[in-house]
Amino acid sequence: MWPEMRSAHNARKEMNVLDTHITVAIDGPSGAGKSTIARAAARRFGLIYVDTGAIYRTVGLACERAGADCSDTAAVQALLPELKIELAYDAAGEQRMLLNGEDVSDTIRLPEVSLLASRVSALPVVRAFLLDLQRDIAAKHNILMDGRDIATVVLPNADLKVFLFASAECRAERRYKELVEKGQNVTYDDVLADIKQRDYQDSHREIAPLKPAEDAVMFDTTGYDLPTSIDKMIGLIHERFGEV
Repeated sequence: MWPEMRSAHNARKEMNVLDTHITVAIDGPSGAGKSTIARAAARRFGLIYVDTGAIYRTVGLACERAGADCSDTAAVQALLPELKIELAYDAAGEQRMLLNGEDVSDTIRLPEVSLLASRVSALPVVRAFLLDLQRDIAAKHNILMDGRDIATVVLPNADLKVFLFASAECRAERRYKELVEKGQNVTYDDVLADIKQRDYQDSHREIAPLKPAEDAVMFDTTGYDLPTSIDKMIGLIHERFGEV
């Protein structure tokens, strides 16, 4: 199991990177750039990158396809045992999500799936279903994991905790450009509305709401371009773990 992860772990040994078991937890709202920044930082240090948001998106997509209401605990709970959710990594080290053997990595990035993910992530049965999977990966590998509650719930003892955020308008502009480049027919106003709705759902849910851990480093990317944001994240990791 996890052949791609083992390959990444072996590759890390051949690089001049951090030489101890570490966990980096990054939380933040939708569209803040977590995945892109975290992926680049993980690659720099030879860490396994885990995008937990993609896992919840996959569950949301599965519920939609099965006709299950993502807010109905009983309906979703009945569906969970039938799901086979796997993380795989391609030749470039990019995380891919497999749902019952199908690569759904592109489909789960649609705006409507983002809202489904927010709804299923509010269900305790879903969070419990995925918690052991996430913690098992962190226990076995040097990882950089991002999501909504990584530092507060999933990995409360992470070596470095970062809360990465940006203004809603800034995040909407970034997401809008990304979706347009992928050929999707969206408007900026719709993307902004989706982000604000997702923010509200994530921060007001009863179980594991989005919030910074008390000991998290606050990182506001508003006004920064992507290369600068990546450099600053790499700097935070260097600062915590020393030079490599």
